[in-house]
Amino acid sequence: MNLCADQLLLLIADPEQIAALSPLATNPEMSALAPLAEGIAQTTGGAEDIVSRRPDLVLADVWSNPGTLAMLERLGLRVEQFSPGVSVQDIRAKITRMGAVLGREARAAELLAEFDATLAAIETPAQPPRAAIWGAGGYGYGAATLEGQILALAGFENIVAGPGLDWGGKLDLERLLVLAPDLVIAGAPGASRAEEILAHPALAGFRVERNLHDARWVCAAPAMLEAVAELAAIGREINAEKSEVHQ
Repeated sequence: MNLCADQLLLLIADPEQIAALSPLATNPEMSALAPLAEGIAQTTGGAEDIVSRRPDLVLADVWSNPGTLAMLERLGLRVEQFSPGVSVQDIRAKITRMGAVLGREARAAELLAEFDATLAAIETPAQPPRAAIWGAGGYGYGAATLEGQILALAGFENIVAGPGLDWGGKLDLERLLVLAPDLVIAGAPGASRAEEILAHPALAGFRVERNLHDARWVCAAPAMLEAVAELAAIGREINAEKSEVHQ
């Protein structure tokens, strides 16, 4: 029933175990593993559709529709709810638990080893560059968000910080300009007026990356490390450019 459960299911389950994935499984803008999901059935997310597939196990999120979950449980289906998670510890715990509920503990252990090795191999910048992840309406992502965790793992200092901003909040354009980060990670300006701020001419003097915040940033899952590695490489590049200027 859940996009982030899809990510672990696709990596851990035997293909024959998968009866269906979530409605977003093949959406490349949301799912980092969309290619792996091609050709696999998808549910509508509704109880009727799920029950009709006669599954032994339903994977859901803690925020999944409580009415749907209650109906599934009343009909005798086993439902396992996973929390979204944001940290490396959360990801490792979810991998272990997914392996247990699927009876695929050995595969989960392999995935854990791969995850740990990939994380350890990422070379972070020697000096932390300063960055802001900035979205529609000037919303910034704080340290406690998944985006903030990705910044930290990549060796960056998050300028969206301070009282009340751990989970993110409004970062005015003027404040952003005063803080002068080395990098602004922003989405591409879209159709809503709230997104027009991302194209403001005052940002012309900053390094703005508009294609980083993609499907890899959606779930606390192994694919997230690809975003960490890409961001760390940008951080090393920023440091190299600063070094050249000082020389």
